[in-house]
Amino acid sequence: MTLVLWDIDGTLVRCGSVGADVFDRAIAATVGTPPPVRVPMSGKTDPQIAAEHLAAMGWSPVDIEAVLPAVLARLAAELAEARAELAAQATLPPGVGVLLPRLAAEGGCRQSTLTGNIAPNAAVKLGVFGLERWLDLEIGAYGSDARDRRELVPVALARAEARRGWRFEPREVWVVGDSPNDLACARAAGVRCLLVATGRFGVDELAAEVPDAVAEDLADVDAMAGLLRSVGPAVNPTGGRGRRPGRPGG
Repeated sequence: MTLVLWDIDGTLVRCGSVGADVFDRAIAATVGTPPPVRVPMSGKTDPQIAAEHLAAMGWSPVDIEAVLPAVLARLAAELAEARAELAAQATLPPGVGVLLPRLAAEGGCRQSTLTGNIAPNAAVKLGVFGLERWLDLEIGAYGSDARDRRELVPVALARAEARRGWRFEPREVWVVGDSPNDLACARAAGVRCLLVATGRFGVDELAAEVPDAVAEDLADVDAMAGLLRSVGPAVNPTGGRGRRPGRPGG
């Protein structure tokens, strides 16, 4: 049995401009003015993104910490209010709508989330397509759990054991994402990582990071299902750069 921890933005769902727009709105509603520029968001947690926006606006670290909870609360409210807008813009990358239900139906793995989104925003984005049906969101790890994404795999593993009685060895865990930060998160916990080029990074850029596997997308459902149900060798925490990645289906 394996545990598959899915990233959301760029991996399971493409949100169009809504994902960035709600940060502008939340910050403006909380502090009175929107950020003048947008910081890179791929692979980061919501608290990290909000803090970087505020820092770019000249806020001190102390003031950022003081206002950050209010910004995140407003962020959740803004995305909930923008659900119809999100539904109009969002799309599923190839294979997602087939692979998740197949893994759930055929067994061999448990599925949850490991995402930089705060928990309520993760639920909204997944709910647009009904993807939560295939995922155990109660054992997921979210940006609301830690600002540093590298701390999130242990959160998910602890919840799986505490709430479901499931214990997973690192070699039984897959993090699936679309950015180098997803790989850094997996490597910090010594678990395996599949990177897909459905976000802002191309397949060659991702392959250069040497994940355990890399693919253009999830469209080869047979290959992906077999990969994510597989148990591999142990991965050295913070390492894993000693071999070339596999390319399922390619």
